[in-house]
Amino acid sequence: MDIARKALAAFTVAAVLACAWLAPLDAPAMQQVDAGLKRALLSFATARLLNGVISVAQGTEASVQPFGVGVTFAPGQILDPVNDLVEQFSHLMLAASVAFGVQKALISIGSYWPVSLVLSATLLGWWWCYLRRPQVPLWISRLLVILLMLRFAVPVVTLGTDLLWQKFLAADYTASQQLIDRTAGQTDKLNPAATAAPDNRGMLDTLKDWLAKNGDVTKHFESLKRAAEQATEHIIRLIVIFVLQTLVIPLLLLWALYGFVKQVFEPTARRTGIS
Repeated sequence: MDIARKALAAFTVAAVLACAWLAPLDAPAMQQVDAGLKRALLSFATARLLNGVISVAQGTEASVQPFGVGVTFAPGQILDPVNDLVEQFSHLMLAASVAFGVQKALISIGSYWPVSLVLSATLLGWWWCYLRRPQVPLWISRLLVILLMLRFAVPVVTLGTDLLWQKFLAADYTASQQLIDRTAGQTDKLNPAATAAPDNRGMLDTLKDWLAKNGDVTKHFESLKRAAEQATEHIIRLIVIFVLQTLVIPLLLLWALYGFVKQVFEPTARRTGIS
């Protein structure tokens, strides 16, 4: 059993050293981060477009002023709750974009050669202690765990998150993003005409002009309201998807990875309490 344990430890040390210098995980992880950043920026742009279109509709007033007596109403205000949700969604997409940018920076830091050099020296020191001493000093094991997490945690968590994304979230994201894109285009077309300016003609002519230009304002805003509210469910889905992808799943995987690495490289030192 002792020989088998040492052989397994030797294989683990060799594999970690190879991964630290050959970096087989860094490029795929960077590609997945870039893809996630692109999705977040696309959703952010769509949200800002939808927010702008709805804001224009909210500020549109329909009015008629025959003989100087004005009547004005703003039906676009019924879109205020939907617009609040869209604005919050755009803020979340901006935060998700920042999160992906931070992941890229952490991958670059972890792949910097001094990190691999210090990791290699610490790992070889741990291996020497493992072979020569009854127990590995606790400080070496803890330093090794920290360096392993610094070098490999973000790429491993990124690739693991992407696997779960492809399996459970990608289809929902595509469907929801496409619907919101269509909604943004529809709401832009459904914006009502600009307010009709009063003139000096008779009341009958003024009313005719107003009806010609604004007679279907109610229809416009009802259609706009339906199109915007149709996107609400899918906006909430996208919020859930990006929260899972940038926060919940990475933290769970990071916690699991830390527990695994700690269990592999610290158990002997932890049992004896050697420091």
